[in-house]
Amino acid sequence: QVQLVESGGGLVQPGGSLRLSCAAASGSIFTINRMGWYRQAPGKERELVASITRGGVTNYADSVKGRFTISRDNAKDTVNLQMNSLKPEDTAVYYCHVDFYSGMDYWGKGTLVTVSS
Repeated sequence: QVQLVESGGGLVQPGGSLRLSCAAASGSIFTINRMGWYRQAPGKERELVASITRGGVTNYADSVKGRFTISRDNAKDTVNLQMNSLKPEDTAVYYCHVDFYSGMDYWGKGTLVTVSS
């Protein structure tokens, strides 16, 4: 079983910054391939925010390009999302997601990000 521990959500004013972190705690012998962040705003579907492969290839939603940066530490199985120039429309529950080369994938419980003045 893989546990994803997320941290870093909260309330921030428009234009502010937050950093989300996710640590994968696992006794699995399998290797994580891709790590990423999704978000779900009230009344909307869950959407990909950003992802990063083990080799460092990144993918971003168009709405966050140039404002968010994803990074990971392969040795520690952690992934971070640096969010700058936050907008009210970034308000959502953010979920960490990992998938293994074995094909299994896991979700975190989510952390709330609220952008409001």
